[in-house]
Amino acid sequence: MYAIVEIAGQQFKVSKDLKVYVHRLANEEGTKVSFDKVYLLDDNGSITIGAPAIEGASVEAKVLQHLKGDKVIVFKKKRRKGYKKRNGHRQYLTQIVIEGISVSAPKKAAAKKETVEVAAEEVEAPKVKKAPKAKKEETQE
Repeated sequence: MYAIVEIAGQQFKVSKDLKVYVHRLANEEGTKVSFDKVYLLDDNGSITIGAPAIEGASVEAKVLQHLKGDKVIVFKKKRRKGYKKRNGHRQYLTQIVIEGISVSAPKKAAAKKETVEVAAEEVEAPKVKKAPKAKKEETQE
């Protein structure tokens, strides 16, 4: 069983007991978090696709640790101009482990089924006025 879920603005394919590095979450280490934006769910071959998200589906995870990613060097240069810029960046990350994917039956909204009866006389096709035909001018020979 796996799911496509949105976590911190990015989409991940997750399954049970999978460790994932995501952008920094505000939760403390050791706390449990739940993600409700589940876009796709595969349960042993039966695939459910949300529009845009599946109602009643959620992914539970546990925050393991907060850390920083590897350094990325950003180097900018314009040749023959004497311009060089060197900058580094380390992304703040959170490591989480997926504890489970839960699906509850979608709650059907108590939508009132209103039958709208419209008489045929009320709904008529719009009448299209035709332009009058131009008279042909007689040509003299």
